[in-house]
Amino acid sequence: MSGNKTFLDGGLEYTHYNNYVIFEQSFHHLLENKDLYILYPQEQWDLFKYTPTFSAFFGLFAIFPDWLGFNLWNLCNALVLLFSVYYLPKLTDKQKGLILLLSLVELMTSLQNGQSNALMAGLLILTLGLLEKEKLLLATLCVVLSVYIKLFGIVGFALFLFYPKKLKLILYSVLWTILLFAIPLIFVSFEHYMKLFSSYGNMLINDHATSYGYSVMGWLNSWFGFDINKLFVVLSGALIFLLPFYKIQNFKYFMFRILVLSSILIWIVIFNHKAESPTFIIAMAGVALWFVARPKNYINIALFVGAFVLTSLSPTDIFPRFLREEFVNQYNLKVFPCILIWFKIIFDQLTFKTEMEEIASGNVGPVENQ
Repeated sequence: MSGNKTFLDGGLEYTHYNNYVIFEQSFHHLLENKDLYILYPQEQWDLFKYTPTFSAFFGLFAIFPDWLGFNLWNLCNALVLLFSVYYLPKLTDKQKGLILLLSLVELMTSLQNGQSNALMAGLLILTLGLLEKEKLLLATLCVVLSVYIKLFGIVGFALFLFYPKKLKLILYSVLWTILLFAIPLIFVSFEHYMKLFSSYGNMLINDHATSYGYSVMGWLNSWFGFDINKLFVVLSGALIFLLPFYKIQNFKYFMFRILVLSSILIWIVIFNHKAESPTFIIAMAGVALWFVARPKNYINIALFVGAFVLTSLSPTDIFPRFLREEFVNQYNLKVFPCILIWFKIIFDQLTFKTEMEEIASGNVGPVENQ
């Protein structure tokens, strides 16, 4: 919590927990009827890029002094992820502990930066666990809340395809969408709220053109010099993501649903043009879930080792600085193993062998949803 830093040579100094300050100040800006989506360089570095609902939600932490609010925020992130993994059915406690252990480096990176990414990963994993146990009201709350945190959470709605009572899932989702949308109206007028959403939309449009991030787009640009339309890449990724869904007969198998959840967690990072190092707790949670649940053959082991070394360890002091700057960062090596694993997950789904997959993974056989 101590010490300051600058983001530009000769620029203003900001706290080391600048992301938390951005979230915290957004709540105060909401109370003061200010525009949430413009720069406030005297207070923080960078823009607030979340919904007004997230800003209102963050009032739970902004009411405390920074030293306490920051730690409570990080504790919330870590506990939601911990609970979500242990709430998953059919996996053993050993498997669940291993998932968390393999995600630990990325979790620490996210927490040190005061980010919301561990919370995002936890909400999406918890959605599957709740759906498995037919707790539909809470499951829909988790996925809708993830969308109000980061828009890419909308991909989590794909999980609903694998469960019955879809009308209930739709109605509950609509209910939570309306309720969460209305929360900021406790603090601002409807007229000002509409102005905030207009400003939010403009910010997203302008933000979309600013960078490639650690993403598929960034990888294609750094390796091949491709300057591909980002929307085209995202739509192509969405199409590939949906390809295995034609195998409706596999929806009833738990391992197939685990593969889809792993695919979602990785997809929302590698196809995010703003993905940065702290974002990868989401992707690595998906990688760890896939690796722990799948057979340990040479290909899977090699892919996971590549991800653990290049994705998780490359930003740490284990890698000399010149290696990070000259190779890892320049060639987007942090995202590359996750891209390979995501395509392997798609392959695993397309070649899924029903009962044999359940037996090979050590999980219980097919379970029909009631």
